Amino acid sequence: MANKNENLLSETKKSLLTELQARVEDKILEPANAALLKKLIEKADNDDEALAIAALGTTYKRTGFHFDKRLEAPRMSDTIKYFKKNEALCFGEAAEGEPVHKLIIGENYDALQNLLIQYREQVDVIYIDPPYGKDSMGEFAKTNYQNAISRDNLLSMLYFRLQLAKQLLSEKGVIFCSIDDRNQAYVKCLFDEVFKEKNSIVCFPKKGIGGRQDSTHFAKVHEYILCFAKNKDTYVSGEIPITKRYPNYDEEKKMYYYTSLLRKWGDASLRSDRPNMYYPIFFNPQTHHLSIDEKSKDDVEVFPMIDANTEGRWRWGKQAMRDGIKEKCIEIVENRGKYIAYEKHYANPNDETTKLYSTWIDDVINKTGKALLKSIDVPFDYPKATDLIEKIIMMATDNKNAIVLDFFAGSGTTGHAVLELNKADGGNRTFILCQLNEKTDTTPNGIAYDVTSKRLKRIMTGECYDGDKEFKWIQDNEPYGGKLEVYEIAEVSNASATEGHTPFDVIDETLYGKEKFKTAREKIEWVCSNFSQTQMTINKED
Repeated sequence: MANKNENLLSETKKSLLTELQARVEDKILEPANAALLKKLIEKADNDDEALAIAALGTTYKRTGFHFDKRLEAPRMSDTIKYFKKNEALCFGEAAEGEPVHKLIIGENYDALQNLLIQYREQVDVIYIDPPYGKDSMGEFAKTNYQNAISRDNLLSMLYFRLQLAKQLLSEKGVIFCSIDDRNQAYVKCLFDEVFKEKNSIVCFPKKGIGGRQDSTHFAKVHEYILCFAKNKDTYVSGEIPITKRYPNYDEEKKMYYYTSLLRKWGDASLRSDRPNMYYPIFFNPQTHHLSIDEKSKDDVEVFPMIDANTEGRWRWGKQAMRDGIKEKCIEIVENRGKYIAYEKHYANPNDETTKLYSTWIDDVINKTGKALLKSIDVPFDYPKATDLIEKIIMMATDNKNAIVLDFFAGSGTTGHAVLELNKADGGNRTFILCQLNEKTDTTPNGIAYDVTSKRLKRIMTGECYDGDKEFKWIQDNEPYGGKLEVYEIAEVSNASATEGHTPFDVIDETLYGKEKFKTAREKIEWVCSNFSQTQMTINKED
């Protein structure tokens, strides 16, 4: 009988029971306490209740991690949440094998529940930039919680969504989470709880623009990006491909990356340590001619200087430098009146030699997110730089067919980054974005309508929904093309019997990767087995 009951459990409940057993084996939970939680989870009416019960077993008082679990205010009673296509916002075409991107407008908890129907264990990369507190949670705070926003609310809100996100990740999947200095330690502990500390990959320091003057003692110039794998044993990160030392430049692909020829750190990095590694490079700023053996009248001398008062030395000796000049893999860059020497590499994707990405991330790699959005003419405060998300995806995986999810999509930077990467390397990555349609002073119709969807429409087609083409971005860029499907979270009573308005009538299986069912019986069985978990059931006596 027990086996029969276990077979009837939802995938979410099965996952939670597996995690409970792991906590017992790790000596985090007492077996008796786990047994009680197991019974409660098995008897829970739906996945929402099961997640809330599982949260009771996550308090680590002995290690200092404690937060009061806050349940979100119920939104509707006895209603099924499902995807409904917004035909007015959908656009584009996709040939067979090409990606179909998705924007889901509505509460991201409901979106994640619905995505599990089609994408369970299929998502390769998740990036999220969640709200950090009261000021940035905006309308979400007012509509989803009955009490004031606090760190407990932030952690509780993330806990339930991370549990669902974990089920979406493939066995080789990885999740990245941007977080500020104030909340980093707490959110790291939460990720340790949900994904297990053994699956922690790294915590990236992320440099921003300038110093934020919100401290009385130091200017804060960085935040953090947490990185966790679904399973560290099977996860494979992206790597930088390396070719021979002096490659030829590919004019079409333009795939150089640069390494400074100045030895900046470590032992023997000064001129006094290795005098033979200190010599000038002669450079003509007009003709770009390089030499280390003879100087013409128009040449400037490029020396390895660590700073204005400290003489450094080159990484290469004279003969290696001559070879580098001959093979045209050295470039001199002027910066504020100083000339700096770099080694150029051509990244050959077929080369087997690789190196790891650095854990230091610069948020201002080429352009800021704010300047980019201004050129697309959509209003949004504090967007992430597209280059930042591009780099995260490249660091995350070498899979050019990856499915990339962002369930705090904001302005849609993650989608933009996926499109840019596909254009650069011919990939077929697919993005899925989820965004609540919060209304603000600058977005009277809601962020999803006024910002996210409009940004995607403009960069993918070259014009907005109203036909407007008067925005600066299109003057310097070709539209990416591609297909975007836009869904909204709709609701239907699970007891509705009105013809044409029952759950079996309004839920469209093709939005979940299914062909149209041939019989009503097939449709009914599919709806009953998948959508009972998208309901929020309320005790009528409350």
